[in-house]
Amino acid sequence: MSARAPRVRGNDYRTIRPPARFTPELTVSVVVPAYGGQDKLDLVLAALARQTYPAELTEVIVVDNGSEPPLRLPADRPARTRLVGCPEPGRATARNAGLAAATGQVIHWLDADVVLTPGALEAHMRWHHAAPYLVVTGYLRFTEAEVPAELPADLAAAFEPAEPHAWIVDLVERTDGLTDNPQRPFSLHVGGATSVNARLIAAAGPMDDDLVLGQDTELGYRLAQAGAVFVPEPEARAYHLGPTMRMRDKQPIDRVSHAFVADRIPAYRWLRGHPGRQWKVPYVTAVVDGTAGYDAVRAAVDALLASTVPDLSVLVLGPWDDLRRDRRAPLLDPALDLVLVEGHYRHEGRVRLAARDDVDPAVPFVLRLPAGWVPGEDSVARLLDLARDDGLGLVAVLLHESADGVVAARLERSSAFARARLVAEPGEDLDDVVDEVSGVTWVEGETYGFTACSPGAAVAPVGRRSAYRARVEARAEAERLAKENERLREQVARWKDEAGRWRKSAVELRREVGALRRQLAAADRAQRSLRALVSTTMRRALTKRLRD
Repeated sequence: MSARAPRVRGNDYRTIRPPARFTPELTVSVVVPAYGGQDKLDLVLAALARQTYPAELTEVIVVDNGSEPPLRLPADRPARTRLVGCPEPGRATARNAGLAAATGQVIHWLDADVVLTPGALEAHMRWHHAAPYLVVTGYLRFTEAEVPAELPADLAAAFEPAEPHAWIVDLVERTDGLTDNPQRPFSLHVGGATSVNARLIAAAGPMDDDLVLGQDTELGYRLAQAGAVFVPEPEARAYHLGPTMRMRDKQPIDRVSHAFVADRIPAYRWLRGHPGRQWKVPYVTAVVDGTAGYDAVRAAVDALLASTVPDLSVLVLGPWDDLRRDRRAPLLDPALDLVLVEGHYRHEGRVRLAARDDVDPAVPFVLRLPAGWVPGEDSVARLLDLARDDGLGLVAVLLHESADGVVAARLERSSAFARARLVAEPGEDLDDVVDEVSGVTWVEGETYGFTACSPGAAVAPVGRRSAYRARVEARAEAERLAKENERLREQVARWKDEAGRWRKSAVELRREVGALRRQLAAADRAQRSLRALVSTTMRRALTKRLRD
């Protein structure tokens, strides 16, 4: 990568200002996996032939993923278009076949039902000319319009009204364009219309064809780990002909996808709720020097394994392949401590004995801990919280300082160090570059629960994981209180209903009493009228008698 590459902090690509006008120099390979759908593919290729980015810098690789009948290349297509076959099913397999055939400096993934507007490819490439470690995603609109026989001159007139990609639009809007320290900007890597620097893919590796679904997101995660910055580009517009499979069946697709990506994407913390199981890619790997003496190594490793962060693995470094045990006089073996370390952890599932510091680059955090220093039960969790909350690339833990120098542990964010290596100048201190692209801080080891193991002292027994138990109990208490709150809300709701019924009954009763009063008043009036009538009648009768 160029030493003059701009340095982006986190995912705030706004420090990069791609020019509106630039001299195109980079080559791009547009990889289009397809399975059937010749009519849509014809439109996709015709739209690629209209791109404003120079045709001589553009190649298109259509991957026929076992279509029957086989796909063909239409007359209306870019000049440098090739058709390659990949009979093995699966979009990831097809994309990898196209990737293997690609020669461009930039790879542009494109689905076989996505029609680019004329300036879309140029909008992508403008960013790639500005920085060499970008992942650029265009804005898709989903149209239900009938597929035309040939590409219309006015795409908007033919395909509008169309719906935006609501999920991406929402992600971009609530993170200020992915610049507001988002935890998962790699989610923007979707295969429909995304471009990636080819060297970045070479560092991250191809798509994982063992996955059933979620290959785009998983590759996006590995690109982030390789140092990528993710850019949404609204000027790179395209029309998706019909809804995606995820739009049609989101819940069953998420169910299948999550079952696999949970093992590979540690950033999806909500998928790793189990308190004790292991995953293919752990959230943090601790590296310990296994040659520092059995007691010191065991003190550090056992404390790490007892951490309140179960999503953790330990890499113990040493010459394990060259180790030879002295079976005649084992107590006199000069390599006895190495033999003890190797024997003690050979069958521990979370510990790997290795000769080289070859931590999986997909692991988000690496803790480098000097042997003989013992973290507390909650030390690793607190360091991770600090790094995560502040977006830090390095948390250095001061363990001891003397005239001989400083002893420190280091919690490193893998993606920050990968980014730093991409932009660092020869001879430049990598920690200084990490500070620029992510941030560095120092903390006191004692404050974070680190203690030293005295030479020759017995290894302290593992505690009862009180902090972990306290968190579990706190969560249980929170759940109990939430349930109690819900019960009280339901009771209040019942009381309101009951009060409503009582109010209704009272109103009806008042109405009945009012009606009865009106009836009594009417009866009273009728009685008085009757009395008056009787009295009048009697007076008349008496008067008549007296006259007679």
